[in-house]
Amino acid sequence: MGAQKGKDLLIKIADGAGFTTVAGLRSRRLAFNAETVDVTHAESVDRWRELLEGAGVKRASVAGRGLFKDQSTDALIRQTFFDGTVKSYQIVIPDFGTIEGPFQITSLDFAGEHNGEVTYELALESAGALTFSPL
Repeated sequence: MGAQKGKDLLIKIADGAGFTTVAGLRSRRLAFNAETVDVTHAESVDRWRELLEGAGVKRASVAGRGLFKDQSTDALIRQTFFDGTVKSYQIVIPDFGTIEGPFQITSLDFAGEHNGEVTYELALESAGALTFSPL
């Protein structure tokens, strides 16, 4: 995978008729994490830590920052947060693939300067199994 334009990394939310891009985002981030399960014991070779394969909890975090631009997706994001709803999302990674699955909005922050636009920050946490579809 060569260099890609950051604007092509997209976060899409299920809107009842498919997926729509969360508009106005200027930056986006996707992170995968997996917990480890330590099974080290007194007879571990040279006391090196041993991990139990495939036993930890996996999760994905998504974050974005930008400005409100599209009334329908802005309203959908706000309502989804206030309802505490778990919705299906797609994260499109250019020349790599698409991650899809349930996420919950865990943070929705607003900010503004007196001589600038209102911006927002959005954080999502995975809420179930995710799938990956390569391009």
